[in-house]
Amino acid sequence: MSERILIVDDEERIRKLLTMYLEREGYIVDEAEDGLTGLDKIQNIDYSCVLLDIHLPKLNGTKILREVRTMKATPIIIISAKGDEQSRVDGFEMGADDYIIKPFSPREVVLRVKAILQRTKRSVFYIPEFSVKDVLVFNDLIIDVNAHKVIAPDGEINLTPKEFDLLLFLAKSPEKVFKRSELLKAVWNYNSYGDLRTIDTHIKRIRRKFEEQSSSNISKMIVTVWGKGYMFDASKN
Repeated sequence: MSERILIVDDEERIRKLLTMYLEREGYIVDEAEDGLTGLDKIQNIDYSCVLLDIHLPKLNGTKILREVRTMKATPIIIISAKGDEQSRVDGFEMGADDYIIKPFSPREVVLRVKAILQRTKRSVFYIPEFSVKDVLVFNDLIIDVNAHKVIAPDGEINLTPKEFDLLLFLAKSPEKVFKRSELLKAVWNYNSYGDLRTIDTHIKRIRRKFEEQSSSNISKMIVTVWGKGYMFDASKN
């Protein structure tokens, strides 16, 4: 079955352009020209990925993103004309999996979509040469690789695909310190100095979810190594 993509953008030219490129790759594409229509479609259809503009009529993309993240972990790529660092950081803070700045190359958008869909497939990982077990167990934390689930003593922790990828990458190499640039390259498959805060915002979100959704101290397993980066240390629990 082909993956289904939703494009939420009030500019018909952009929707048609992206639809043409995505359909060439075999995707099924739906469109929404305003925020309310887009949110309704996301709530009622399980999309493989959503391309979401921020400035939309009837309901802006920020509110859509916040609402979706209360009920689904659907991969969401923001497409926005606001390209400053703070806007990108805000997007990641709200739960976006990627951020593309207008004007953009439609080929780049397709590649970003492919990269996200590849990571969310159960049997495909972003580091093919790295062999992982099906289940990683660390004291109070269980990472089920194939099922894409993170389980704590109180139940499953609801992570977005990118949050899961980042946690899994760190957990596969316990007590090894990774620079932010290394994490960007491994998890996002691109390296830009201006985007290094992307890692910080995702780490912050993972820790916050651990604290909110579990009574255990699992958030302490993700350790900040000042001046260097981050590492995973199960003994900190």
